[in-house]
Amino acid sequence: MSTLRIKPFHAVHPCGGDAPNVASVPYDVVNREEAAAIACENEDSFIRVVRSEIDLPSVCPYDETVYIQARKNYDRLKEIGALIKDKEAGLYLYRQIMGDHKQVGLVACCHVDDYNTGLIKKHEKTRQAKEDDRTKHVIALDANSGPVFLTYKGTDAIDALVDEEINKRPMFHFVASDGVTHTGWKIENENAFLHAFEEIPVAYVADGHHRSASAARAAVECKNANPNHNSSEEYNWFLTVLFPTTQLDILPYNRIVVDLNGKTTESFLEELKTIGTVTPCKKATPDKQGTFCVYLGEQSGWHRIDISPNTIDSNDPIASLDVDLLQQRILVPMLGVGDPRSDTRIDFVGGIRGTKELENRVNIGSAAVAFSMYPTTIEQLLAVADADLIMPPKSTWFEPKLRSGLFSHDLS
Repeated sequence: MSTLRIKPFHAVHPCGGDAPNVASVPYDVVNREEAAAIACENEDSFIRVVRSEIDLPSVCPYDETVYIQARKNYDRLKEIGALIKDKEAGLYLYRQIMGDHKQVGLVACCHVDDYNTGLIKKHEKTRQAKEDDRTKHVIALDANSGPVFLTYKGTDAIDALVDEEINKRPMFHFVASDGVTHTGWKIENENAFLHAFEEIPVAYVADGHHRSASAARAAVECKNANPNHNSSEEYNWFLTVLFPTTQLDILPYNRIVVDLNGKTTESFLEELKTIGTVTPCKKATPDKQGTFCVYLGEQSGWHRIDISPNTIDSNDPIASLDVDLLQQRILVPMLGVGDPRSDTRIDFVGGIRGTKELENRVNIGSAAVAFSMYPTTIEQLLAVADADLIMPPKSTWFEPKLRSGLFSHDLS
């Protein structure tokens, strides 16, 4: 039986104390203006690599010159010594601490064939434009500039090895501006980790579906361009950080809708009663699955909806998800929302922003209603992936996010 493959690699990483200066938020959590503001304060930020269009303000973000600029910015960080490349291949550990939450992942390369054949399981669809963008980015850089966030069902043996390694001297250690602490180590007992991971049959994409899909597509392009391809090339591998499932923290991915589809607040609340119990509430976050908190403005306040449990098929990994229940029971039939990937009347708010952000969106008039969700569980994510199914879009929000620039993987 095939098992997941991991491989040491020659990591490109910040030189010592440069880590807090170089490391940046990932490319997909800020818009162009926010990325430009980060770069304005720090010309050595890795945001210039992952969002290089900020150096070309009048150019479309998908223009070919943007990818050329990304390569220039990546090469510059190497030339000035802000980034260095390890001479010896290795495995690494990456720890993040956010408040009381701690997670430690193995930084290694995984094989694109394991992604293509399903040993690395997916649970989301990708968008073509975004996938095209990241594929061009990988090809231009000749590198994976951001790791794919994978999770796996851990073992006591791996946990023991991790505990031993993180008591040694780190490569970097700093607290980012958002309060998250980032620490990295180069593993000394490499063979023990390689042996221990032989017991791990599969991994799951937690965050980074576009990065993993783009890595696989880039490998095909590199293969087609290489007449001497022999399957040993570095482009057959892509950068990952693997965290045990027991350490992950999934936050809710909340929803707002711009209008009530012609309904009044009162009539919408009455209609909600047809699918469950509706009661006013002061607490804006649901405390269990099958429950939503709905905000309709300062006058109406928050209401809690408990969907009748006997109408939920707990054996269906998709239909039992709260994000699907909301879509199928409320958003489509009551509010007329179509495909959430393309319908402009719906927007998504990551749980890290809190319920005050939902209230603000409604209070200022940019939305008519907000839904505070109970977070999807890691068990639900694994069940969907194991069944080879696809979750509705924006089902999970993982925190803390992996910083870009701390580890990169050159493809040649």
